[in-house]
Parts: sequence; C-alpha cells; structure tokens
Amino acid sequence: MTTMIVCLPDGLSSDALTAHQLHRHFGVDGTLQARFWTIENLRLWQRRQMFELRKGTPAYCAGGPAKLLNLAGLRYAAGVGAGIRHQQWQQAVQGTKPAQPWVTFHSRHLNDPSKYTFDQAAADFWRQPRVSAMRMHNAANTVAPLAVDELEMLQAGPAAYQHYSALTAVCGDALLTAEGQQIAPETDALADRVTFLAQANRYLEHIEDDQRLVAVTL
Repeated sequence: MTTMIVCLPDGLSSDALTAHQLHRHFGVDGTLQARFWTIENLRLWQRRQMFELRKGTPAYCAGGPAKLLNLAGLRYAAGVGAGIRHQQWQQAVQGTKPAQPWVTFHSRHLNDPSKYTFDQAAADFWRQPRVSAMRMHNAANTVAPLAVDELEMLQAGPAAYQHYSALTAVCGDALLTAEGQQIAPETDALADRVTFLAQANRYLEHIEDDQRLVAVTL
C-alpha cells in the first residue's frame, strides 16, 4: 500500500473527493485515507473543512487545512512508537548478522533476469537469518508484527528509524505539490527514501496555514 500526500490547489472545491475526482484532477487512482490528526476542539465550521473526519481523541481525518492538522503531534507519536518497535526488533534479531534489504536482491534480478530469477532473489532474501528471526517474531506476535520491508531502516539504528517513521507519518510515500510536481523516492532503497523525505518535509514546512492537504491510498 502506497500513500500519497496531495496538496490541493486553491481553486478546487472542498467537497469530499471521490475516486473519480482524484483521477480527474490529479491523475491518480486511489481513495482517501484517514491518516492525519486534527487539532483539539474543532469548531463546527472547522469540522466542515475536513476530509473524512472520524470521531475519537485524537480525531483522525484524511486531510484539511494545515492549520487544523496536528502534524507536530503526529510526527512525535510516530517517533515514540518507532522507538518502541526498534527495541522489540533488537531483541528479536539479537545474535544475527546484518541482512541485505530486498531492494538489493531485486535490483540484481532486474539487471540479469535470465541468470538470476525473481524466485531465486526472493529465496535468497527470505533465507537470511535476520529476516528469519523477524518472521519468527511475527509468527509469535501477530498483534505487533515487525515490518520486514523496513529492514534497512531498522538496521540504520534507533534514532534514524525514529526520524524515518516520524517524517513518513506526515510525508507519506510520495507528495504531489499544489503546483502539480510529484516528489517520490527513485527506488525503495533507504538512501532514496531519505532524499524524498528531506525534499517533502522541506516543502511541507513552508506551506501556508490555509494549504489543504489530503492523504490518498494508491
């Protein structure tokens, strides 16, 4: 599942966006995703500006004006949660050697698919002891599984993983600016994801308070 954060142009209606409208206005096929937190104590007229607003504390929504979204709180909570997950991960993989991320094996397959098949790449990735340790943890802990696709981020260390999770909570996996520019990582490699997160976060830090953001699942 890929999440794109869309910055809505000023002239676009605030009516709830349907899948048809998303494709029509932005050329993306997806649905709204309740991802953001709102600020506390929204007034009735402010609630009408939100997309897919849900009940609860904090209240989740798919988006709305930036000034009504608690982006700082969302980043902080994501970072705290990541710190706990990293501790669990360290315990789960203790004694295993660092593993190569999936993107390494997939790239090797793409470079020479006839000699290194996809099935062989997948087998080589999954048989790594550290990956097996994560799978074993997930088999025994279905409530709070470890994301195997975050292996490279986890191996970067606790602080890096917390920053990665905090920024991803707000920036998603891709960003469509109000000017129509799409910002996304070139590959799933950590280095490319870091470049994307830096660019997307820099853009979001300088948006106006009235800029409307919406999260879309592609």
